Amino acid sequence: MPKRKLVVVGNGMAGARTVEEILARGGAELFDVTMIGDEPYGNYNRIMLSHVLSGEASVDDDDLMLNPMAWYRENGVTLYSGDSAESIDRFAKTVTCASGRVIDFDSLIIATGSNTFFPNMDGLREPDGRLARGVFGFRTIADTNGMLQMATSRDDVRAVVIGGGLLGLEAAYGLKTQGLEVDVVHSPGHLMNQQLDERGGKVLRNKIEELGVGVHTGKRTTAVLRADDETVAGVGFADGESLPADMIVVTAGIRPNVELARGAGLVIERGIVVDDQMRCEDEGFIFAVGECAQHRSEVYGLVAPLWEQAVVLADVITGANPSAEYHGSRLTTKLKVAGVDVAAMGVKGPERDDDEFVQFYEPRSGTYKSVVVRDNKLIGAMLLGDISKANFLTQAFDEKVPLPDERISMLFDMGTPSAETGAAELADDVQVCNCNGVTKGDIVGCVRGGCTNVSEVCAATRAGKGCGSCKSLVADIVEFAAGDALTADVSADWYVPAIPLTKPELVDAIRRQDLRSVTDVFAALAPGGEDASAKMPLASLLRMIWGADWKREPGALFVNDRVHANIQRDGTFSVVPQMKGGVTSPQQLRRIADVAEKYDIPMIKATGGQRIDLLGVKKEDLPKVWQDLDMPSGYAYGKSFRTVKTCVGTDYCRFGLGDSTQLGIDIETRYQGLESPAKLKLAVTGCPRNCAEALCKDFGVVAIGDGKWEIYVGGAAGAHIRKGDLFATADSPDEVIRLCGIFIQYYREQAKWLERTYAWVPRVGIEELRAILVDDRDGIVAGLQERIDDAVAGYVDPWLDREEPKSPAQFTSSLPLLPLPKVPVR
Repeated sequence: MPKRKLVVVGNGMAGARTVEEILARGGAELFDVTMIGDEPYGNYNRIMLSHVLSGEASVDDDDLMLNPMAWYRENGVTLYSGDSAESIDRFAKTVTCASGRVIDFDSLIIATGSNTFFPNMDGLREPDGRLARGVFGFRTIADTNGMLQMATSRDDVRAVVIGGGLLGLEAAYGLKTQGLEVDVVHSPGHLMNQQLDERGGKVLRNKIEELGVGVHTGKRTTAVLRADDETVAGVGFADGESLPADMIVVTAGIRPNVELARGAGLVIERGIVVDDQMRCEDEGFIFAVGECAQHRSEVYGLVAPLWEQAVVLADVITGANPSAEYHGSRLTTKLKVAGVDVAAMGVKGPERDDDEFVQFYEPRSGTYKSVVVRDNKLIGAMLLGDISKANFLTQAFDEKVPLPDERISMLFDMGTPSAETGAAELADDVQVCNCNGVTKGDIVGCVRGGCTNVSEVCAATRAGKGCGSCKSLVADIVEFAAGDALTADVSADWYVPAIPLTKPELVDAIRRQDLRSVTDVFAALAPGGEDASAKMPLASLLRMIWGADWKREPGALFVNDRVHANIQRDGTFSVVPQMKGGVTSPQQLRRIADVAEKYDIPMIKATGGQRIDLLGVKKEDLPKVWQDLDMPSGYAYGKSFRTVKTCVGTDYCRFGLGDSTQLGIDIETRYQGLESPAKLKLAVTGCPRNCAEALCKDFGVVAIGDGKWEIYVGGAAGAHIRKGDLFATADSPDEVIRLCGIFIQYYREQAKWLERTYAWVPRVGIEELRAILVDDRDGIVAGLQERIDDAVAGYVDPWLDREEPKSPAQFTSSLPLLPLPKVPVR
């Protein structure tokens, strides 16, 4: 029996997933499959574009490409990429492409997806209809590459994102990560109004503003302002106000792409009207799937319904289940928005007088939770910040578990399944990865099929390769399903993605091959090419290895590292001059006061590390502020040795057992500014009363009398609370300083990127650290000492960049800035 000709118009996530499902049902024996895609690639995960924009992934990333070009060849699928379908003749059963190619079909699937919706705005387009230069959608790889190219063209690009939904916030987060000044403009009254209620939107707004992104709600954009015929200058609003911008990203929604279907005479309302078998109305052999399809008056813009539609369509068209039907989707959303975890399902709030409504609202911690119960059934839930109960609520929403009588326990672990036990209790058909439609059953089946670690399961199922919010649950399910057969993930030991080496191996390779730049490292050691998420840790590692002799590449550095100051939410910077041990002088205090007045610095604040913070410094003023202060950098902005906090010790304290002030100054003088995997905070206290809080620092020293000092390591007092482990007892200040350097150097060489000592010390083990660093069990202390001496000898104050900036745009203006509220004088 000859194969039938199946043509799929659209090579996006819905079209390619449908073909995958067809092939899984023996479709290769039934059909000659042809796909038409207007982009010149295989199928890629559009959800990952936000990771590409933020630098966490690249366009060459395997997680981005769902079906590379080789997949089509291997599965006997003919792909015409970079071509677009121009017309369909339903009666002749042909599709004509822009290239002039005419393709016959017996069955046709339309999967043309959606297009970015561009509202009517003056100045949005050129006379020929093209978008104005500097205006972008956020839908394709081309859009993303265009934004990245403009974002990295200079240091002072300012962006406005029109639309504060999921896509807009992801765009804003990505651009902010690239160092741009970003504002989000949203016409409704609160962010993500489709998924969140007003309180949830307020909590999310606080989180977004903490990232340094300006948020403007209740603003309708009516115009793109122009500096000249070719350059955008900002956006104008209906109320007459405006915002400046060099780049404008429009994420005001999507619209089903139905023009091809409309031209073919198919029934169109909001989308292409289909029945329960995804068949176009009044057609026997033409189907539609994905965002272009309208089913029972609903059009879906999330991926989970697309996967469900693809399964039904594949069952029908292959005959695997001719009676299969799609009855619509109950939408549950679990994702990460600009780094904030969000889960939402069903209605946003009570709709009837007898609906039960439970809320927990804590703006300070960025947590919001609510549930809506009707007739003892969960009809809506919303979680923001803490989504540990999302799995239980998803099952309750699908009526797979009973509701507890105490409704508040649906939001907290008070009798309902805890986050820790959720993996075992989840039903097999619960969707774990919404981005790629992966259920618990898929993951368990994958493990039973031979995959024994998380990386293998993720590669086989694509779980965790979208927004990433499900990765911890995926790991729990793999561990539960694999049991004793669980194996270690080799790539988990790599220091950075794309380079199959542990940190010591990577350091050795860099030294042996004399690799001085991030580009050189990728070229020599990354078999699959560059990975954007590896750039910052590699830049830090190269600075640690080579000091001032590394080859600086601005594209590998975060904005803080480029300008040696800490960027704030309004785009200004925080300047913290060095005050060793927290000790200052009248001359320094006068200079600080004079500088604050001269440069109109809006806030002066004492820090938790006994320093003075000048907040609100304009970027272009940084070099002048540093020069007038005539003080070294206090390193309050980087992954480095930061401060040594001290008490007054023996000079003035009647309880003092040791000169903590001088020892703190000596430690900071020696190790100031050292590059490290994460920030290092130290303290020296003059007696066990511990006024300088040395027990909860990365490296803490306590005087105990008789000239002895106890050294504690791996402490924390921020988001994580941990008392440091007793590392050693030193007989002199010189011994403290020596052990401090050896500990820091070993941490620099061994710890993972961004791994604080409070995680690293317990991972290695305090007994092991004592054996290696105090007892010199492995004979490496001399080498550590030599390398820390070299690093110390190469110290250069980064604020000296004021004399010879590293690039013309390093300290150029970022004005205008978002005004901060004035702090009242008390």
